[in-house]
Amino acid sequence: MSTGADEQLSVACCIAGGGPAGMMLGLLLARAGVDVVVLEKHGDFLRDFRGDTIHPSTLEVMHELGLLDRFLQLPYQKIERLGVSIGDEILPFADFTHLPTRCRFVALMPQWHFLDFLAREAAQTPTFALRMQAEVTDLIHESGDIVGVRARGPGGALTIRARLVIGADGRTSLVRERARLPVDDLGAPMDVLWFRLSRRADDGVETMGRVVPGRFLVMIDRGDYWQCGFVIPKGTIERLRAAGLDAFRADMASVMPFTADRVHEITSWDDVKLLTVQVNRARLWSRPGLLCIGDAAHAMSPVGGVGINLAIQDAVAAANLLAATLRTGRPTPEDLAAVQRRREWPTRVTQRLQMLAQDGVVRPVLDRKTPITPPLALRLLGRFPILQRLPGRLVGLGVRPEHVAPGHSSPADAAGR
Repeated sequence: MSTGADEQLSVACCIAGGGPAGMMLGLLLARAGVDVVVLEKHGDFLRDFRGDTIHPSTLEVMHELGLLDRFLQLPYQKIERLGVSIGDEILPFADFTHLPTRCRFVALMPQWHFLDFLAREAAQTPTFALRMQAEVTDLIHESGDIVGVRARGPGGALTIRARLVIGADGRTSLVRERARLPVDDLGAPMDVLWFRLSRRADDGVETMGRVVPGRFLVMIDRGDYWQCGFVIPKGTIERLRAAGLDAFRADMASVMPFTADRVHEITSWDDVKLLTVQVNRARLWSRPGLLCIGDAAHAMSPVGGVGINLAIQDAVAAANLLAATLRTGRPTPEDLAAVQRRREWPTRVTQRLQMLAQDGVVRPVLDRKTPITPPLALRLLGRFPILQRLPGRLVGLGVRPEHVAPGHSSPADAAGR
């Protein structure tokens, strides 16, 4: 890899974005002997209220990489089943304990731990480089093809030429915008407010969702605190702010009464982070010399917490399909289109299921002012536990789980090429 002081780089693959999709793809390509650099615009991965669910399919990928035992030494919470509280009734709906995987649970882990772990493992491979505080500002075009990126780093301008540019820079992807990839907006009825409240040993409540008329709350057990996701009708944040912080605290306490003695920990609106929910999908994921994956290709609803899962699966599929070509040459447009063909169907199916949940559960909850009756489907899942295996499989594995190809599993494989 060329890394001259003039900040001119030449690599086989340049990945814009150091999130789950970008870091996993960087690790996989480097282990396959591909010269790769990942550009991450922030100085670290330490940002709160990002997706923190590591699903069984991702844990299986970690096993296939030979990393699972070390990975599970990091702090996490194990979730074997999911349930939702509607009024005073708790209804289980997903069971992961029967999945055909090594880990039959969802691991709740702050995303920065996951990304730091991937970065440390990738750094053991000589063909991998991670540039922090390096933000892509534009694409380099030549004769209609994309041949690299321009970026801004701590030392100033940075130019990277690459056989392939990967856009893994999230739902507001600049790479996708500069490549002029058209996007279809599928719509979402809600936004989410994320904040923390302290957790006490006698709370006696597991990670779960709670539904009351007009409100939907998710509380994730972080050990000494709760990560709270308060679902609100889309576009109503300014109305909530205008009503005042006291009214918001009272709202929180009315949904989950045991928090009434600690909602004062929300001291200002700065403690409440807004996630503007988007559900969309690029019609084309690639241009000659460029491919988008993860949220840059398809922003997912938070329903089911499957966004990270889909992003990781995209990365595995892209590595499996493109690594051999990238070692010696430039992927053709047909090579890049093959990644979209592989991953678009599971994306469409997953988004369709999310839309059904949004329209059938979330929207009615947010619109209602009267007591809510649990839907028949949820009642059946609660009454017949065997039925909980299907949503457990859909959430835990996804529609088309991907597996690491031979030759990507060990850093020694890359070193020996």
